[in-house]
Order: sequence, then C-alpha cells, then structure tokens
Amino acid sequence: MTESAKQGLIICSPYREPAEHWDYEGSKRRVDGRRDAGYVRWDAQGRTLVKLEMVNRIRKRVTEWRSEGYQGASDVTRRLLTHWRDREAKPLFFCQLEAAETLIWLTEAPETSRAGVEIEGDGGAFARYCAKMATGTGKTVVMAMVIAWQILNRVSARQDRRFAQNALVVAPGLTVK
Repeated sequence: MTESAKQGLIICSPYREPAEHWDYEGSKRRVDGRRDAGYVRWDAQGRTLVKLEMVNRIRKRVTEWRSEGYQGASDVTRRLLTHWRDREAKPLFFCQLEAAETLIWLTEAPETSRAGVEIEGDGGAFARYCAKMATGTGKTVVMAMVIAWQILNRVSARQDRRFAQNALVVAPGLTVK
C-alpha cells in the first residue's frame, strides 16, 4: 500500500486555505504550502507543468488584502465578507470565499494593490471576470454571493458605477437553482 493510500488522499479541510498538497511530480509526498495554480500539458517530450503566473500573483495579492483587513473595500463589502467568514451553522468552502474575494478585490482594492495585474478585456463596455471552480465546489453559491455584493453596494451607494443595478443570470438546464 502506498503512503498516500495509508494517509488518505484528502489532506486539507475544504473550509480553510490549503496548507499542504501532494507532490505528484515524482515523489508522491506531502509538501507544505498551497499548490501553485497550473495545468499539465502532454507532448512528445512528456508531461510538462504549466504554471498560471497571473492566477498565482492574484492569489497572493488577495491573501495580502484579506490579512490587511480588505483595505479600500466599502463598509457594505466588509460587513458581507465578515458575515461570510463567520458563518458557524453552515460555513462556506474556502474556495467559495476566495472566488468572491477575488472578484471583489478586482473591483474594490486600491490600485496600488492591483499594480501589475492587467486582465485583458474583449473591447466591450463591461468588464468580464470569471472564477474557475471544480464540479461540486458551489459555483451557484458564489454567483449568489457576487450578486448580493453588487446589489447591496449599489443600493448603499447609488452613484458608484463600480456596482451593477441589475443582474442577469443565464444558465443551461437545471444546474443553477
């Protein structure tokens, strides 16, 4: 039996930022720290790990922003983030909180915090951001969090153009409730 089978494959709580990960590059051992965002590409030379540098940069900045008390965020946003983090009865997954925090950071963090993070647009009138999440991680919950954040801020500060006054949800089938 391999070491990973003895210990179990799941080594982190879904409610906290990952503190370690499995090193699948060869040793199949536990490694301290969060795994860098990336993907595996297979070609004639074999397996290559391609790191997503912008994602890793944004993750680091959002973590710093969180630890500094969400500098630049509106009072409404701070209260929402505090509420979402303090839910004891039904806590949110870390990935849900981080996805919402990241979208909020892109909108409300000071420009100095966002320096060097340029997300290319499509030339349209609206900024378009996405949060990639695995199956079963609660994308619908994140969508609801982001809509609540946008609308509550708009109601609180009607003239602030960073926040939407309407939300349109387009979803295939019955996946989104």
